[in-house]
Amino acid sequence: MSARFGNTELPAEQERALRRAVRLEWVWIAYLVTAVIPVYLVMGSSQAMKAAWAEDMLSFIPPIALLVAVRVTRRPPSPKHPYGYHRAIGVGHLVAATALLSMGALLVWDSATLLVKAEHPPVGLMEIAGREVWSGWLMIIVLVWTGVPPVIFGRLKLPLARTLHDRVLFADADMNKADWMTAGGAVVGVLGIGVGLWWADAVAALFISASIVRDGVTNLRVATAALMDARASTYDGAKPHPLLAEIDRRLEALPWVAQARSRVRDLGHVFHVESFVVPAGDAAPSLADLAEAREEALAVDWKIQDMVVVPVRELPEEFLPGVHEEVAGHDAGR
Repeated sequence: MSARFGNTELPAEQERALRRAVRLEWVWIAYLVTAVIPVYLVMGSSQAMKAAWAEDMLSFIPPIALLVAVRVTRRPPSPKHPYGYHRAIGVGHLVAATALLSMGALLVWDSATLLVKAEHPPVGLMEIAGREVWSGWLMIIVLVWTGVPPVIFGRLKLPLARTLHDRVLFADADMNKADWMTAGGAVVGVLGIGVGLWWADAVAALFISASIVRDGVTNLRVATAALMDARASTYDGAKPHPLLAEIDRRLEALPWVAQARSRVRDLGHVFHVESFVVPAGDAAPSLADLAEAREEALAVDWKIQDMVVVPVRELPEEFLPGVHEEVAGHDAGR
């Protein structure tokens, strides 16, 4: 049986991408366990190491949110949830973003306080195999382990996020790709302590904390917009999704359609589409015409399943804000 998101049966490409994404997230969680434990064991009094450890702990949230959401979105629609459970992805995205922003803000305050107090974090010596070793070298080794693999994971996840139109996976991949900056900042802080620059540790911690806040703000903005039924956008939230224009082009290509405009909201992986079509001439479209129009739109992309086609005398401004200006500008440009 092929994989599904609610009633939407995934094409082969998306099915493979989903299975690979799930496997990657489980491997990522296993890797995180091997990262957070050594960081905790060697961090000592370094604020930069503390911030790096906190970011690694926060990295558990997106993959767990994704794995839970994927299971929930497989449920078919029910009388209580007639649109299905696709919003689980949006909820997971919001939870991850809120956690990032909250923890990042807390770390910024903590790091700034230590900088103002001019506290000097001690990084002493440890005895290993009968020899004394500066603890900073152990910290740096651990930080390298926490900085390099995430970049690889991020690059592996990013194309899967695009294929699945999955914003939680994209947020996870984006954070992974930037983890080298966290590790690099912490290394600078530790080396700063080693050469007597006590403030380098707090400054590095501030840098790491600020990057966490940036991730939180960015993802919170995109997640909130999606849950508030903003116009459907690309998986990274950067621009309107190209399917919006493609749906209207397909409908206007039908011989009986004079004009067509759609409002599309992103339910998670799939779109909910309401297309308003103005028939050419005075004849009302038949049921066969409307069914044909719907089939044309469904053929555009796998994400379009939940769709209605509404014949109207003219495009309704109350449902399509700004449509009259858009149509006038389009006609003037011909």
